[in-house]
Amino acid sequence: MNKNMMDILACPIDKSHPLELFEIKEKDKIVSEGALFCSKCSRFYPIIEEIPIMLPDELRDKKQEMDFLKKFKDKLPEKIITKANPWHL
Repeated sequence: MNKNMMDILACPIDKSHPLELFEIKEKDKIVSEGALFCSKCSRFYPIIEEIPIMLPDELRDKKQEMDFLKKFKDKLPEKIITKANPWHL
């Protein structure tokens, strides 16, 4: 995800803007792994292979998100691991 997209991205649930960006892997303003966080509704959206996965709750892939959270639990803030995690690791 190009970091310039932060200017236009909003939470798909409550349309809140701006979102918080947590970079795990980044090079030349491109985030290949990371997470977006909505402080209004406390949801997180993973960035996987440069793609922000911003889906409503009913379309979210629980296994994919659990794998993401387990893989990066030491690199993400506590508010994503506990508060924003709908699957509660």
